[in-house]
Amino acid sequence: MSNTVISVEDLSKAYQLGVIGTGSFRGDVETWWARKRGRPSPHLKIGQEDPRSRAGEMIWALKDINFQVQRGEAVGVIGRNGAGKSTLLKILARVTAPTSGEVKVKGRIASLLEVGTGFHPELTGRENIFMNGAVMGMSRTEVSRKFDEIVDFSGVEKFIDTPVKRYSSGMYVRLAFAVSAHLEPDILVVDEVLAVGDAEFKKKCLVKMSAVADEGRTILFVSHSMSAINRLCSRVMLLDGGRVFREGAASDVTPVYAARSNEIQYSRSWNLDKAPGSEEVKLSSAELLKNGSPLDGGVSVHDRITVRITYYVGKPNTKFRVALLFYVDDTCAFATMEPNECVREQVGSYVSEVEIPAHLLNERQYSITVSVFTSLGGKNRFVYERDVLGYQVLDPMTGTSARGDYAQRFDGILRPLLKWNTSISPEEN
Repeated sequence: MSNTVISVEDLSKAYQLGVIGTGSFRGDVETWWARKRGRPSPHLKIGQEDPRSRAGEMIWALKDINFQVQRGEAVGVIGRNGAGKSTLLKILARVTAPTSGEVKVKGRIASLLEVGTGFHPELTGRENIFMNGAVMGMSRTEVSRKFDEIVDFSGVEKFIDTPVKRYSSGMYVRLAFAVSAHLEPDILVVDEVLAVGDAEFKKKCLVKMSAVADEGRTILFVSHSMSAINRLCSRVMLLDGGRVFREGAASDVTPVYAARSNEIQYSRSWNLDKAPGSEEVKLSSAELLKNGSPLDGGVSVHDRITVRITYYVGKPNTKFRVALLFYVDDTCAFATMEPNECVREQVGSYVSEVEIPAHLLNERQYSITVSVFTSLGGKNRFVYERDVLGYQVLDPMTGTSARGDYAQRFDGILRPLLKWNTSISPEEN
């Protein structure tokens, strides 16, 4: 018997562009009459394209998508806004139909695609729980058996008999997720709606989805949180322009997404005439290495990373040191520098390398600033270049790390693996 619960073959979805009017009936009539005579709209500004010239143009939200999902898999779907993630999930949940291709789904599916999906605003929370159960083909007895657990998880017990149209967006999502996750679907489809909830509820949701996967049920999860994707999903699909750009293990695919979406650069180089710096020192190149080879994406907490800086010294006997500053957003996580200022006696190219040890950095995106300066005998900065390199640190949740068996968010910019020793207090002996 096949374990395939979702099979997608040559799936495509096209949408036709519409046209927004001028904002008034008179303006629309004048624009229509101008186009009737082959003239541009009188309401267009100089150099502005007539949007009506694009009327009827087809946009492919998905194009030739192929994949399979096995029973019990947790599959992440990632990509930039507009990549086709939500369209794919809506087709799988039968909210919209594909333009072409075939989708086969085995089993009962519960979907949480956006705030309010599957809820009737005029019904109370209690009534919507039973209505959702009925839609999924569950009996009233089955829903009643799960009812208290759903309400307790959602935290909206006080408002369970209030029409959901009066709920806040956070309350809406809490109840909607609780219903979707607790009514024992064979397949759970969750879009980025968890971004609405608070931090505590997000943790509860991730723990619950992990439990759902452990029970042998299938999850499709769309999120822009790479830590959540890595924590929950064994396999990830990266969509770009409606196509599958990369598919594979989460630890391999999420760094590719981080690099593409945040324009992370693993290596940089400059022509000498345009290189950042001064007459004394100019930055020639910078690159990240893993195991002696150029970095191409995946950086886990277990990896040792080497930063190699190449620079050109334009004046003999120039004294300085090279420093690297590691930033998370606008916060300097740490800095490292050559321990001593050294004199570079000859004009020419030099290379400086430093190794960043494993188990130092947390699951974050880091950018590297390069500084070349002297502080002895008068401070002088020859090079200071922000965001020269960058990379994303991810945790594959395997092997020994500072996390141990702790599965929740690990706070902090750094996450060193330190030695702990615990023993009974001498006073108890």
